[in-house]
Amino acid sequence: MRIAYLDCFAGISGDMFLGALLDSGVDQQVLHDAVAALNIDASLKIERVERSGISSTKVHVLENRQLVDDAPVKEKTQPKHSHPHIETHPHSHSSHGRSLSAIRSLIHSANLAIPVKQTAIHAFELLGASEAKIHNVGIEDVHFHEVGAVDAIMDIVAASAGIQSLKVHQWYCSPLNVGGGTVDCSHGRFPVPAPATADLLRGFPTYSAHILQELVTPTGAAIVRALSPSFGPQPAMRVEQIGYGAGSRNPKDFPNVLRLSIGEADKETQSSVAVLETAIDDLSPQVLAYVTERALSLGALDVMSTAVQMKKGRLGTLITVLADDARVAALEDLLLRETSTLGVRIHHERRSTLDRRYATVGTPYGDIRIKIGSRDGEVFNAAPEFDDCRAAATQHGVPVKQVQQAAIAAYFTEGTK
Repeated sequence: MRIAYLDCFAGISGDMFLGALLDSGVDQQVLHDAVAALNIDASLKIERVERSGISSTKVHVLENRQLVDDAPVKEKTQPKHSHPHIETHPHSHSSHGRSLSAIRSLIHSANLAIPVKQTAIHAFELLGASEAKIHNVGIEDVHFHEVGAVDAIMDIVAASAGIQSLKVHQWYCSPLNVGGGTVDCSHGRFPVPAPATADLLRGFPTYSAHILQELVTPTGAAIVRALSPSFGPQPAMRVEQIGYGAGSRNPKDFPNVLRLSIGEADKETQSSVAVLETAIDDLSPQVLAYVTERALSLGALDVMSTAVQMKKGRLGTLITVLADDARVAALEDLLLRETSTLGVRIHHERRSTLDRRYATVGTPYGDIRIKIGSRDGEVFNAAPEFDDCRAAATQHGVPVKQVQQAAIAAYFTEGTK
């Protein structure tokens, strides 16, 4: 199984993630084609740089052939806020900024693969939702300033295209170093991490060390949350590619880079899974549905609800959550806080898994990803990715089963891309 590990010892930003993708082997043309598809007169400039002696790739965003301002900040305790400037307009739409709906439309209309669009829009929705929560406004009342919006759109769309091209099945991530000091936002000075970043990192392992600068930007945090990685030390893997993406600053004795390692998972790491279980007979179905959604957003591998008969003849629900060890603490806390249970059973089970990968097929309704399960090169299962089929069905106004059938037919008759 192909996996990737993000080592965020110097945090993460949009440009650092793009640089790490390129440095690990992603074709530059993949990113150039993605941003060109947006048709917003913006482009990428790519160069080799050094960060404290580490050779790395730096990605700049150009708008109207002018470099978007990403110059380093001299004041160590007051780092410049490197995410797109954001304003809230509770009662009117500003002509000087892009709303989330405008950004969605821009991405939807671009000639991009459906999975790229989905990832990019999801990341922007995460970013917008955090800002809306902080300012207590509707998500459509959050406006991204033109220059900042271009920077963020380029970063997120190019990152989504790079993610798709890697064909990684599972992402892993170290705890995130957020840096320190303070940051100047449009609404005042705040301690690092900035409010939007702090909200996006909710539930993720973070720490502050080594330097008084902002190391995780909201765009970087949105990309990490969109990836939904497992957190912890690097898993057992056979590393094949390593890439370093450079940040804008170059502080002394601190390599301001993001390291991306890509390779094959050690099969032994896939042999066990944590199982969390609890049986409940007094929980609202609405709360049960909410808990299921939250568990999946926290990285659960699967969540199942089974009807059971409990003491005194009461009908109840057995909640079963499957997870990696790194997720157990957060999921245990979720079950104890959000349900009426007084205890959670936790144990480990051995499991046998197929190697999983994605391939893409062309259909009359656009490109659809196929999830393929195999062992030792023999394909056991192949199924269309439902989210791709649903999006294509909605776009073309056809039944989703029609898209599924077309994808399966294309897989068996025409092969994958």
